Amino acid sequence: MALPDFLLVGAPKAGTTALHVALARHPQLYLSPVKEPKFFLTDGGPPEGPAGPGDAQTFREYVWRRDDYEALFDAAPRGTLKGESTTLYLRDPAAHGRIAATLPSARLVAVVRDPVDRAHSNWTHLRSAVLEPEGDFLRACELEESRVARGWGPFWRYVDLGRYGAQLSHLFSVFPREQVLVVLYRDLRRDPAGTLDRICGFLGIATGVVRSVPAENVTAAAAASRTDRLLGRTLPLLDRLPGGLGDRAFPAVRRHLQREQRQRAPLTPAERAALLPAFLEDIALLESVTGLRLDHWRALDAHERPPLDVRGRIGTAHTDIDRPL
Repeated sequence: MALPDFLLVGAPKAGTTALHVALARHPQLYLSPVKEPKFFLTDGGPPEGPAGPGDAQTFREYVWRRDDYEALFDAAPRGTLKGESTTLYLRDPAAHGRIAATLPSARLVAVVRDPVDRAHSNWTHLRSAVLEPEGDFLRACELEESRVARGWGPFWRYVDLGRYGAQLSHLFSVFPREQVLVVLYRDLRRDPAGTLDRICGFLGIATGVVRSVPAENVTAAAAASRTDRLLGRTLPLLDRLPGGLGDRAFPAVRRHLQREQRQRAPLTPAERAALLPAFLEDIALLESVTGLRLDHWRALDAHERPPLDVRGRIGTAHTDIDRPL
């Protein structure tokens, strides 16, 4: 039986993809070739849905059969630690219970990011993929509850996904704290070598082996011509094509929409000031349950956040690191 020894459990848009790729370079680790298998988000059956734009394709990507999930780790060399990354595990209490029941000795790594920045990055990601119909960031956040009521997938929960205090409080209720490592996205960006050593030490493997975090999953702004806007509105319709045609068409359409490689619009100070109150109580809870000091998350002033030196193409259909810090 091949099951993982550790999990990267989230949060979404907090560098988990980049961390997955970085750790896969360590000779003592084996990371599943499928990132985001989402196995513990299900309860022995396929996910229900879809309801939101693009959800049908996402639901088809779930590895929900136990045999298929175990097969992801069959190629792991003898003696290596096996792991996978699913960013939505952190926000799902039911997934916490399933992980604890199936992998009671597993080690979990959670990367948390300034929740306002995370929400904006999440919204921009979906706008770039032309799956977010609302062009106003704050209005999209206001629509969250109504979308949840209509059954839209969890990736549209811009505010809820950033309430790490509540999420980790529940995780600690079912998992021993010494088996959970909480990492700040800021540390992963500012001190990648030191942060990777901390993670490797937590996993019980050699430090000083992996020294950098690669550029993964940068979001570019989509092209803005009228034709492109019309093409973008066809993306949700691709879910309905038979025989896997939609799955094959998605990447080509996204690459076309991102061909101009324009940088995304930054989060404004006014947007930050408007959304930050939604997170203040949870930030305090997160500090209480983890011992972290997160005063910088409460700051309203604009921070200097230089983009990474990204080489090559960017966008949701390409491989580069998310920005800003």
